[in-house]
Amino acid sequence: MSRYIRHLSLCLSTLLFSSSLFAANGLKANDDSTFFMPGLSVNVFTDIYPDGHQTGVTVIQHGSRVAANGDLRLEVSPGQWSPMPTNVGKSHIDSRNNIISQRLAYPDPSKNRTGFNPINYPDLNFEYEVKVTGLGDNRFAITVDLDKPIPADWVGKIGFNFELFPQELFGKSFLMDEQSGLFSTQPNGPVADIADEVLAKPVATGKKLVVAPESDLQRLVISSESVPLELWDGRTNHNNGWYIVRSAIPAGATKNAIRWVVDANVDKSWRYQPVIQHSQVGYGTQAHKNIVIEQDKRDTQASNLTLYRLSEKGREQVQQVTVKPWGTFLRYQYMHYDFVDVTRPGMYQLEYRGQFSSPFKISDDVLSRHAWQPTLEYYLPVQMCHMRVEEKYRIWHGIDHLDDARMMPLDTNHFDGYLSGSETLTRFQPGERVPGLNAGGWHDAGDYDLRVESQIGTVWRLAAMVEEFGLSLDSTSIDQQHKITHIHQPDGKNDALQQIEHGLLTVLGGYNSMGRLYRGIIVPTIPQYVMLGDAANQTDNLAFDPALKSSESQNGRSGKPDDRWVFTENNPNRELYVAAGLAAASRVMQTYNPVMASNALNAAKDVYQKAIGVSDDIANQVFASAELYKTTGDEIYRRALLSREAEIIGNIDKTAWSLGRVIHSLNSPDFAKNVKEAVKVYQLGLTQRAQTESPYGVPYKPNIWGAGWTIQQFGVEQYFVHKGWPGLAKTDAFENALNFILGAHPGSNNISFASGVGAKSATVAYGVNRADWSYIPGGVISGTALIRPDLPELKTWPFFWQQTEYVMGGGATNYMFLAMAVDQLNQQRRK
Repeated sequence: MSRYIRHLSLCLSTLLFSSSLFAANGLKANDDSTFFMPGLSVNVFTDIYPDGHQTGVTVIQHGSRVAANGDLRLEVSPGQWSPMPTNVGKSHIDSRNNIISQRLAYPDPSKNRTGFNPINYPDLNFEYEVKVTGLGDNRFAITVDLDKPIPADWVGKIGFNFELFPQELFGKSFLMDEQSGLFSTQPNGPVADIADEVLAKPVATGKKLVVAPESDLQRLVISSESVPLELWDGRTNHNNGWYIVRSAIPAGATKNAIRWVVDANVDKSWRYQPVIQHSQVGYGTQAHKNIVIEQDKRDTQASNLTLYRLSEKGREQVQQVTVKPWGTFLRYQYMHYDFVDVTRPGMYQLEYRGQFSSPFKISDDVLSRHAWQPTLEYYLPVQMCHMRVEEKYRIWHGIDHLDDARMMPLDTNHFDGYLSGSETLTRFQPGERVPGLNAGGWHDAGDYDLRVESQIGTVWRLAAMVEEFGLSLDSTSIDQQHKITHIHQPDGKNDALQQIEHGLLTVLGGYNSMGRLYRGIIVPTIPQYVMLGDAANQTDNLAFDPALKSSESQNGRSGKPDDRWVFTENNPNRELYVAAGLAAASRVMQTYNPVMASNALNAAKDVYQKAIGVSDDIANQVFASAELYKTTGDEIYRRALLSREAEIIGNIDKTAWSLGRVIHSLNSPDFAKNVKEAVKVYQLGLTQRAQTESPYGVPYKPNIWGAGWTIQQFGVEQYFVHKGWPGLAKTDAFENALNFILGAHPGSNNISFASGVGAKSATVAYGVNRADWSYIPGGVISGTALIRPDLPELKTWPFFWQQTEYVMGGGATNYMFLAMAVDQLNQQRRK
């Protein structure tokens, strides 16, 4: 071997040894498309939700996601309906060279003018690759390679964007070459038309950006080897935007079109601080009081947990115990302890390794006040559509949407998921005003549309609470004639029945006018849809008259086509769901509003008859048949249930809960026996999942969206399974589901998902008032989401619909139901 070859071989060996040493001591490429070292993770396209700021190159620094969405975009500051790329195949992991790469392309055919949220892509087709290379210790490189140069007219528009999460940067500093400044709480000007976008000018430009130099736990240094870096404030044109670090793709560039080096500071002594997770409200005296401790995965030590009772002298120690290891879940180690033997009423607090929990109550009346009541006192009234809503000195919103609604246009794929076909399915023509829709209903979520399933879902749950728990509260005055609601102004009527009436007004209003159910009612344009603030400003409240100019109005009409559209559909499965809710509502409204009760039942029967023979959804077939049988006792509905025995048993996970409401009145011993055996098997499996899937005592597999609503729904269903088969289904399932919502859930943010409920709760939420960083008491957020592959996240940020959004239907009223169910259980145990 020549000296040259030996020298080359030695150099290559040294280089390979150095690379492997870097990987061993620093960021190392893993099979799950992440780089990891203690205190730092770099995820490479592990998430698939760019419109929710979850995708691309993502940095998790000392347990907090500080940057995300690192990818090529066609705009400086893209929004929810901006074009986004699609992955081409799976990511490629080159462990030998410590590289993870992902090929991507524009457009995304699954979103280009199609799908639930259709996006209008430009006539632009290209592919590229984003490559992340671990450079040793806490440094990594990001490289963008293009298959071919971008078109000349796209130069300056297409660039690599890397988004910095704003809330954790407010008031912190940045350095960019010789420039410096603070990350401001609000976006500031000057504003200009830049690359076809109205934006604030770049905050700074240069070759090296230092983010939060004063913070060892958050400092990032980003260096560009060729093209300049630009720091933008993406909140100027989108309230939910982030700070954006960007480099534009140069003309003619292909290989190494962009190359950055990122140095993410790591405190090597850092450990995730243990989090005490418990109900922020508290527990009944005889209830299990399961406390969950979440700590660093490397930290397997089971330490002492101290329980204090609070008195006039401060904390008085009640017990000191050693927590019990549960195991690992996601990226953490978990410990348990159950203070079930502590039954003395009072206020308590926990201490673990010098950290204190929030105070919580132990008492059988812990859920009798300040628990479910805010949902009925505040949230439901505030969400009421077609009303003016006042709370003493405060106006939550003015009277709104009195111009509802115009029939949908044909062959339309609406930007929020509504579809229309080639006919309206009614006597009304496209654009024609449909009467009866300017009354009742609740704004569906963090926006102002009305979906029929959320309307009837709210009606059904309120009706179920009236029947199961005798729900009766009078805190609100609701005047349908004058369309005004006064919060905390009693009017001598049961608020629950008044709210049920309000929901029926919209569902029956559509049915009576069109002879069928509506799918939804929503504004026609994106600028209207994204409007935040007072609902009264979304439309002009005047019915559109095409004979008038847009600036004209007369006789209660205007030339402004801002009226919401009403969509219809053929969906027998959804229609059966509505029929079930109408049937339940008719029972509880018999005395309060007998005419409406009769109309609701007649509509339920009609909708059921038309849908039952064409539905392929056994869950809603059973739900509707059970509710109509419970209401009428009619043999036709009993036979509908008994004749579906095989399907019911084959889908017992979907059918048991609604069947449990009527199983004891069907008078069929063989049917009851066979169903009971299926329920027994199902519950055994469910119990096993609840014990092994997570440390929270409920079946739980985290996903991109917070699982709070799903777990609430599970809890409500388990209540009815327990009621139908108390020997097979324990109360633990719905008690644990409630505790999950109230604070016993993963992640460092252990707040109650129910706003204004408990010592710490979601007081920054994604409601229609989100731009004010505020909340609506009694609204319930979706909760802790998953940053793939293993980070549970619940940011204090009002613009993550997947974490902090309120919704109607099951979002708030399932929580109400669970709180009342456990309250009832506490009272029964006391006896």
